[in-house]
Amino acid sequence: MIDFSNGSVFKLSPCNPADIAPAIAPLLIPGEQMVSCFKAARDFVVFTDKRLIAVNVQGITGKKRDFTSLPYSKIQAFSIETAGTFDLDAELDLWFSGLGKVRLEFKGNSDIRQLGHMVASYVL
Repeated sequence: MIDFSNGSVFKLSPCNPADIAPAIAPLLIPGEQMVSCFKAARDFVVFTDKRLIAVNVQGITGKKRDFTSLPYSKIQAFSIETAGTFDLDAELDLWFSGLGKVRLEFKGNSDIRQLGHMVASYVL
C-alpha cells in the first residue's frame, strides 16, 4: 500500500483522463466512471464515482505499479485547504475507517474547492 504520510509523493496537477484511462480501465467495475484525475511525476490519483484510486509507479521501468483503492463509503471526514499567497499548494485530507488520514497535496492550479464538492457529493 502507498505510504500516504509521505507528502512528497503527491504533488498532483490536473491531467488528461485519456493518458490515465488505459492503466485504470481494467480496475473499474461495470458502470463505474472516472470523474477526475491528477498526476505527479510518475504517480497518479483517479477519482471515480465510487472510489479514489491511487497509483504508485515503482521501479526503473515503471512496469510495476501499486494500485490502492479507497472507497468513498469508508470516508468518515474530510478537509480541504486552499492555496495561499506564500503556500501555493492545496491539500485534501480524507479520514478513512480502518486506515486513518490520507493526505493528497495538489499544486495551486488545481481546483480544490470543486474537488471538495465532488467528494462531499459522494460521501454525504
